[in-house]
Amino acid sequence: MYDVRPNLIIGFHGCDEAVCQQLLNNPNEIRISTKPYDWLGNGFYLWENNLERAYEWAAQKEKKGIIKKAAVIGAVVNLNHCCDLLNKKYITMLDEYYQTMTRDYLQSGTPLPQNSAPPGTLLQDKVLRKLDCAVIEYMHGSIYNMQQGDSTLKTFDSVRSAFIEGEPLYENAGFHHGTHIQICIRNPDCILGFFLPRYEIDIDGHLAQYHECARVVQS
Repeated sequence: MYDVRPNLIIGFHGCDEAVCQQLLNNPNEIRISTKPYDWLGNGFYLWENNLERAYEWAAQKEKKGIIKKAAVIGAVVNLNHCCDLLNKKYITMLDEYYQTMTRDYLQSGTPLPQNSAPPGTLLQDKVLRKLDCAVIEYMHGSIYNMQQGDSTLKTFDSVRSAFIEGEPLYENAGFHHGTHIQICIRNPDCILGFFLPRYEIDIDGHLAQYHECARVVQS
């Protein structure tokens, strides 16, 4: 009864400026990420209500030469039937699929994928999450296959989770510099529209200009 998330959420997608313009002009042409190390499986990724982190991610990609010019596009989304990994129900569900996947891999003699840091780096975060991606995709595939014979099962429209990432904020801190909530949209119809983010204005300066214009008009 509480599985559907009907509330609207603002998300931000860090990307190249060309991708930003493409989504604004052709919002139905959404590129789905299918990398084997995607943190929440395959889909369209958003930083939940986190404009600064989305731009920081894009800027890092620009610095490495992966994209030409960092940009951020906003999206209004409805998560609908969401595998929310902040919810005990779905944490337990994913663990169960992991156990089943492990048995399948063992029977076939295939080694499990592993989460890892990029080669040649000293990162503590295992940002190449091949295991996590494999488990989530295994879950989606299993639900889809079972759905063919059981009309009560529903495929997930989205996946959501919090990630503790980066260095501690200060010594012995429980907070980390890169902590965020990430959303993976699997059903493009969850995306109601894209927009260019605007930044806060200097409200005091803005009001001062307004009052000055009003004073000139009155005089």
